[in-house]
Amino acid sequence: MNYPVIHPDVRIGHVHLKVADLERSIAFYEGILGFQIQQRYGSQAAFLSAGGYHHHIGLNTWQSRGGAAPAPGTTGLFHAAILYPTRASLADALRRLQRAGVPLTGAADHGVSEALYLNDPDGNGLELYWDRPLSEWPRDVEGNLQMVTEPLDLDSLLLS
Repeated sequence: MNYPVIHPDVRIGHVHLKVADLERSIAFYEGILGFQIQQRYGSQAAFLSAGGYHHHIGLNTWQSRGGAAPAPGTTGLFHAAILYPTRASLADALRRLQRAGVPLTGAADHGVSEALYLNDPDGNGLELYWDRPLSEWPRDVEGNLQMVTEPLDLDSLLLS
């Protein structure tokens, strides 16, 4: 079947996560990553963003207070990706993680982007990344995108 193409300006606007401990999650997303709380619903939910947007990240305990992370081998969110505007801002994120002792689960150069992978306190996968300019994306001779997964040089990133 030939489906119509979605409008090119459509974007994923936010991620809303079920968490076990709201204060612990706020400490991570606000205290370590630097997002700002825009609104709270008491001890049950919080909405955080960068730059005053209504929210990029929603956190709630409505169905998950005290709950455990999903077991390996189950379906669900693989990771949420947070797009940083520049390589220098991604380097700042790496410094924040290092200062807080948050371990990375991976780091990759995808040709189109550079990415850091980690888990939040509830075991939700996160990708923190920045996109290279479109003109630098790797393409084959026919113009098809050729993403890769190569090791990311963290020392080089920290120099940004």
